[in-house]
Amino acid sequence: MSSLIAKNPTANHNYIIEDTYECGIVLTGTEIKSIRAGKVNLKDSYAIIKNSEVYALGIHISPYENGNIFNKDPLRSRKLLLTKREINKLIGLVKQKGYTLVPMSLYFKGNFVKLELGIGKGKKLYDKRRDIAKKDADRAIERHIKGNITNI
Repeated sequence: MSSLIAKNPTANHNYIIEDTYECGIVLTGTEIKSIRAGKVNLKDSYAIIKNSEVYALGIHISPYENGNIFNKDPLRSRKLLLTKREINKLIGLVKQKGYTLVPMSLYFKGNFVKLELGIGKGKKLYDKRRDIAKKDADRAIERHIKGNITNI
């Protein structure tokens, strides 16, 4: 059973996500306490591959209020835990096809914090406009259907 902690609101808007991976994340004790309090922001986060290891950058975990010298930098890079096979596959996709690694969501799975890492390509401006127009059309259809049902 997993419970959602934070979701990246701009991931699906800015990227066409083709595949996702579930990975662990290396955290300290005060960061876990802050995450349990819901003080996480994934908005401007991304992931990079450095020395055959994957790191998440830009994940803002606010300092724990009751922490003292053990609080870490809120925007520090955090290592992601993936298998060697998954990392090699990601290296191939990022280098050859120009994909980007985007943190999608952060959630608890049992007692562990997991990060859903999406692999996607950046959307062009016309793709974003098309998605917005489709959502507006769907909303208009829903409103029209609900209006007709209440008039019966």
